[in-house]
Amino acid sequence: MDNALSPTIRVMTWNIHGGIGPDRRRDLRRVVDLVQSHQPHIIALQEIDSRRRTSSAPDAFDFLNKELGGNSHATRLIRAPDGDYGHAVISCWPMAAARYHDISYKRREPRVAIETVVDTPYGSLHVVAAHLGLSFRERRQQAEKLVQIVRKSNECSVLMGDLNDWIAGGAVRRILDRQFPGHSHMKTFPAYRPIFPLDRIYCRPKSILHRCQTDHAARLASDHLPVIADLILGNCP
Repeated sequence: MDNALSPTIRVMTWNIHGGIGPDRRRDLRRVVDLVQSHQPHIIALQEIDSRRRTSSAPDAFDFLNKELGGNSHATRLIRAPDGDYGHAVISCWPMAAARYHDISYKRREPRVAIETVVDTPYGSLHVVAAHLGLSFRERRQQAEKLVQIVRKSNECSVLMGDLNDWIAGGAVRRILDRQFPGHSHMKTFPAYRPIFPLDRIYCRPKSILHRCQTDHAARLASDHLPVIADLILGNCP
């Protein structure tokens, strides 16, 4: 993607399901090839899983970072003797030190939002990446915490991730739509016949969100489709 003449960058979010496709094979090369075909500058990946790999296989977090950008912040929320599980933000540009916000709910699965600032050629972009929980109350509380995180930033902001929210007009969507006037609501799950807009990109201000798309070819690599968005940072205040 040639941005030499335009202050436009591309961001992407994708729940990669551990790199396991419908053939039940774990293949991170398929994930990398699909991501690289869209040439995103910043990627949020959920369900990165390095557990149960063969002894010769590389660590999934390290492999994806090396192949997709070289700058990453990751959460390894579940640790096991044979590997880790979590999500990450990967960028081709330098990023500020990450802040990891615990948004876990009671005794449910641990959840952490990654907050950073990416130093793009067109200015700073405030990035928050998250993977929300499965219960209604859990997601509502987590959405409110994400709003608190974003409100503290004076920069252009993007929130990306798998929000696990399928209810049109529900509390999570209302909370986040108010805070982020620019947003995607593309159907991404299940990948072979998408019904629910679980994976989303939210932007503030609205004017930076130029275009959103997905890629149905991703159904061969995961049970989710990605969301890809072009942002015009020249529209930042």
